[in-house]
Amino acid sequence: MTEQGVRWTAEQVLALAPDDASRKAGGKLGGAGPWSQTGGSASGVVWGLCKGSGRTPYRTVVDLTGPAYKCSCPSRKFPCKHALGLLLLWAAEGVGVPAEAPEWAGEWLAERAARAARPAAAKPVDEEAARKRAERRAARIGAGVTELEQRLVDLLRGGLAGQEQAGYGAWEETAARMVDAQAPGLATRVRELGTIPGCGPGWPARMLEEFALLHLLDQAWLGVSGLPEQLAATVRTRVGLAPSAEGEAVRDHWLVLSQYDSVSPDGRLTTRRIWLRGLASGRPALVLDFGPPGRPPGLALPVGLVLEAEARFRPGSAGLRADLGERCAAAVPGGPAPAGVSTEAALEAYGAALREDPWLESWPVVLGPVVPVPGELGWQLADLEGTSALPVPLAGPGGGSRSGLWQLAAVSGGGPVTVFGEVGHRGFTPLTAWQPDSPEPVALV
Repeated sequence: MTEQGVRWTAEQVLALAPDDASRKAGGKLGGAGPWSQTGGSASGVVWGLCKGSGRTPYRTVVDLTGPAYKCSCPSRKFPCKHALGLLLLWAAEGVGVPAEAPEWAGEWLAERAARAARPAAAKPVDEEAARKRAERRAARIGAGVTELEQRLVDLLRGGLAGQEQAGYGAWEETAARMVDAQAPGLATRVRELGTIPGCGPGWPARMLEEFALLHLLDQAWLGVSGLPEQLAATVRTRVGLAPSAEGEAVRDHWLVLSQYDSVSPDGRLTTRRIWLRGLASGRPALVLDFGPPGRPPGLALPVGLVLEAEARFRPGSAGLRADLGERCAAAVPGGPAPAGVSTEAALEAYGAALREDPWLESWPVVLGPVVPVPGELGWQLADLEGTSALPVPLAGPGGGSRSGLWQLAAVSGGGPVTVFGEVGHRGFTPLTAWQPDSPEPVALV
């Protein structure tokens, strides 16, 4: 498959599962028992028939270059348990030698190839109408920003102490007003602001910090016409406007550094964050995917895989946000751990990024070699020389538990490790770790 000796690990396959139930069910189908007529092609495709409860077995095919999945079962999960089981069978070298795809698998592959080759239909652009729509939206956002500024002023005059008893309802109402003003970025920040009161010691200070950043964004929007173009693009993106132009396209072999999900405060949206790093360019890339209520995001890239693809970076996103384009081959397991930097260099990189985007909460870095050490104020990641260290926040991404921290301590065993994560104003959040004597990454989230 691609190269018949290159296989994903079982952990990388199960990382594709949309939930724990699919992971368990897929694991039960990872043996040869329920499968027949399995096979694979040198181009990175596996297929097979899986026996189910009915007379007709389920037809399952996986294109590893996506990865993309097709199964005749009625499940609405992607990948379904049959696709996971087939991949586990393939990872255990139970699929067989390369062969020609059966007709039912070939039809699906041909449809995928035809869609990829089909050029997008060019629609005529009415520039004058587009300009008027942009002006109307800018005016609505401006009105919303003015209203939001007044809301912040009123809250500061009344003091923050009462916010713990005030509840979340008023913030949701303000967020809805920002949605009406066509400023979804502001709505998101307002909702996040409303979750701070009462969430642990020192919440008034954190709330005041977020007040200041939101006020800065409001004022930046009101004066956006006078800002340098790069900063203006950042402001537009933070407010919620889509970039007006396409960004730089970079073709590279991208190492998947991390993947984790977070849920919006209202529980309506799941956001999947996938961090990549170009092996040739060294450039970090953040790929986002979203899932509606009750369904996980569709894109899944297991940590440690390398995919050859084109990444198109979006303007005004601190050079991080990217969309994956054409993929040239099936993803394959990566090699040794990426080169790390010192904790001091990590802070310098975050500071440089803040000059481009003052609202940037964190910056991706690979630290190493570092050692996790406990201290009076909590855990830290210290350089081997012991000259500097970064604190590790109490909560993980999205406010999750500290299980990743304990897992990192276990992986280290008191020795040096290479760690990928996000460095920000509260410290360093570890996401993936590598031991010195093993190329296999350990996902900490």
